Amino acid sequence: MSESSTAADLDLRLVRYFVAVAEHRHFGRAAAELVITQPSLSRQIRRLEQQVGAGLLDRTPQGTRLTEAGEVFLADAKALLRAARSSVSRTRAAAQPRRVTVGYTTGVIATPAVLAMRRRHPDAEVTIRHLDLPTARTDLLDGEVDAVVTRLPFASDGLTVTVLYDEPRVLVVPLNHRFAGKESVTFDDIADEPLPHLRGTDPAWAAYWRLEPRPDGRPAPDGPVIEAMEDKFEVIAAGEAVVVMPDIGVQHLRPDLTTVKIADVEPSHVVVATRAGDRNRLVAEFRRCAQELLTGPEPGSA
Repeated sequence: MSESSTAADLDLRLVRYFVAVAEHRHFGRAAAELVITQPSLSRQIRRLEQQVGAGLLDRTPQGTRLTEAGEVFLADAKALLRAARSSVSRTRAAAQPRRVTVGYTTGVIATPAVLAMRRRHPDAEVTIRHLDLPTARTDLLDGEVDAVVTRLPFASDGLTVTVLYDEPRVLVVPLNHRFAGKESVTFDDIADEPLPHLRGTDPAWAAYWRLEPRPDGRPAPDGPVIEAMEDKFEVIAAGEAVVVMPDIGVQHLRPDLTTVKIADVEPSHVVVATRAGDRNRLVAEFRRCAQELLTGPEPGSA
């Protein structure tokens, strides 16, 4: 069998089975997730190995591990499955654009544009879905959603990104902090204030909200490592760190906290992002609705 025919005959179902085993590192758990028997899963993996011409997985007393060839194939396998999902999503959208799913991340509001879409297109299915910030871009590229309302920064390759409005970045401190009640602070004022690290956050995102690098080139002092964005309020209230956030009215969420303007930093940017080249007419219409209706809070309403 030629190399080209092998590639053409690659079974995506078998690729999906392999990815499940690779992620679980265990045939039994992968079989349970896939709702097939373990012997059947083992046979399917052997078929895949025959198709690619290499052993991909080794069984060990501790479970299953990837071979060197398996490590190489895993990255390509995930990309192949993403590409297949994206292709199906784009094809369906072009053939019958009667559905659009809008994603949004914590702290931004997409509802006015979604409601406008439902009024203007009563026969279309317009849904809205909260996304975790670290996966929002991947969810969009994979076709899980068709548009995302979120904040920069994130990698924009493969996307069309439009800024909707700006939000000032502010410092969040406890009520008994030395900055509480001040009209504003500067980089120099906060140079020695520790900022928390959110585990697993994109480095570009973390640097943006930690204001790194500082004008003098120094990194921000490290505060606690937190597991979720919601934990930041606890470490602020406990006096363990301060946090830089968009000005979204933290005082309404936590009366024991307050915000102070940062005088010498640019604002954050709320954007709508869609897949570059998406031909779904509903996606284009949502972009127009977002630009028309998602213009930020009224001054003084935060």
